[in-house]
Amino acid sequence: MIMSGGVGSRFWPFSKEDKPKQFLDFFGTGRSLLQSTYDRFKKIVPQENIYVVTNAAYAAMTREQLPDLGDNQLLLEPLRRNTAPAIAFASYRIHAVDPDANIIVAPSDHLILREDLFASDMRSGLAFVEENPVLLTLGIRPSRPETGYGYIQVDGSNSEGIGKVKAFTEKPDLELAKKFLESGEFMWNSGIFLWNVNSILNAFRSYLPDVVQKFDEGKEYFNTPREKQFVDETFPFCRNISIDYGILEKADNVYVNISDFGWSDLGTWGALHEISERDENNNANLNCKALFIESNDNVVAMSDDKMVVIQGLDDYIVAESDNVLLVCKKSEEQRIKHFVTDVKFRYGDEFV
Repeated sequence: MIMSGGVGSRFWPFSKEDKPKQFLDFFGTGRSLLQSTYDRFKKIVPQENIYVVTNAAYAAMTREQLPDLGDNQLLLEPLRRNTAPAIAFASYRIHAVDPDANIIVAPSDHLILREDLFASDMRSGLAFVEENPVLLTLGIRPSRPETGYGYIQVDGSNSEGIGKVKAFTEKPDLELAKKFLESGEFMWNSGIFLWNVNSILNAFRSYLPDVVQKFDEGKEYFNTPREKQFVDETFPFCRNISIDYGILEKADNVYVNISDFGWSDLGTWGALHEISERDENNNANLNCKALFIESNDNVVAMSDDKMVVIQGLDDYIVAESDNVLLVCKKSEEQRIKHFVTDVKFRYGDEFV
């Protein structure tokens, strides 16, 4: 189950509402983040078992980028309601196809550097959830005190690196992130989950009964021609809530597979800077030629292979796409979402 409905506003102006970041080729490989995710999972599960959940507005773009995807593998949300309703929708469809299915839920915009280790973790995780009625998440052993990720506290682990989750913690401040790193008990929350379809539907019934009640009213429509109309009518009444808040932080059967396969969620310009090739002054440039003078720790990204000269900047994002130029302190990139809101309020939708 590839989740591909987000806007990616923290990557503005590269990522915009009409073409979010999952449809972009950030690294010049010829494949977008969504295509790379699809390619990755084709090596793990049969191609016909890959479902993409996205907003109806991105249906044509998804079909264009994934032409091998059958129409029945594209699950369209009529509007955004966060990850819990999207996962419930897809789980009902998958249950209608195979009532004993084991499921991987993965975002469409992650970078995985060591795909062999990732595939191994996926296969061992699927075996674990097939045998145990649990909700399994992938936790990444942290390499730095990152304030942009959520964390999972682990209550020990077995020989296979799977442990019981003690607590979820949202993005900490720097001092707390340092303590998390020193303790060795906290992992980054990757947002990748594995479970049996019945385990997740039971969790919905326990913790988000209002969501499944709406889908239960028409469960016979899933995987039939009537499904789209039913979902279009039902989805707007689902609560806007994430799977983390709605279920994982409440359930008592959540486990974590401690992983180390070279992961980045590419959620921010800072994360992109971290994994990009950099010069001796820690400057990175993407899709452009750049000359950095008396400048350090910057990330520059342009469209159309432009030349950029930067002088006297430290720790900045300089990003241009179409009709927008962003210059922003990298340490304050969490404000980009607010910048997008302000631009939309003052100048309308043209620039977002």
